[in-house]
Amino acid sequence: MIELRPFDKLGGADHGWLKAKHHFSFASHYDPNNMGHGSLRVWNDDEIAPNSGFPAHPHANMEIITYVREGAITHQDSLGNEGRTEAGDVQVMSAGSGIRHSEYNLEPSKTRIFQIWIEPTQRGGQPTWGSKPFPKADRSGKLVTIASGIEGDTDALPIRADARVLATTLKAGESAEYAPERSRHLYLVPAAGSVTINGVRVNARDGAAIRNEDRLTITALEDTELVLVDAA
Repeated sequence: MIELRPFDKLGGADHGWLKAKHHFSFASHYDPNNMGHGSLRVWNDDEIAPNSGFPAHPHANMEIITYVREGAITHQDSLGNEGRTEAGDVQVMSAGSGIRHSEYNLEPSKTRIFQIWIEPTQRGGQPTWGSKPFPKADRSGKLVTIASGIEGDTDALPIRADARVLATTLKAGESAEYAPERSRHLYLVPAAGSVTINGVRVNARDGAAIRNEDRLTITALEDTELVLVDAA
């Protein structure tokens, strides 16, 4: 089953410095019928104006993955971590028992990110933060796991969730395969370009909620960059 969530039908908010679209219920966009997909709780499509961002604020008991699509994001937190994550790269934060952080676009042009929240398998624990480059050339034509809490995903950034986050770039006409367990909750969003998933068309920034499929064939209709979450 593949349920399409068209970008132009997503809820959202325009704060001037932040233009956000929410694939699930979030903040002032409350939808009790769309509170997540399995343990995937949030998928926000954010555009952040230059020299602006999210001032310090708290989180707890959530795995937060930031995929930078354009520009860069600069992170600071109450543990003393600091870092700048550029387009194509990924940062993860395990909020654990509690952490405060800020996220700013300190670049001269806008930054675009996907921010993905996944519920952890256990509450509490020491908060952590990390980032890692994932060059697009290294994932051309194949799905690469960029963050994971699943045993065996040793090259991915670690998260404390029964989930993995994958990404790929596909040239027009190229395909990538993925074989999930049928019980899993999958969610796919093209950051750019368009694809078919088992014959169902998904355009740029649309969401596709997937259940009860034991094989996915993802075929690019044009040059495409996409992110896929496989969650419990």
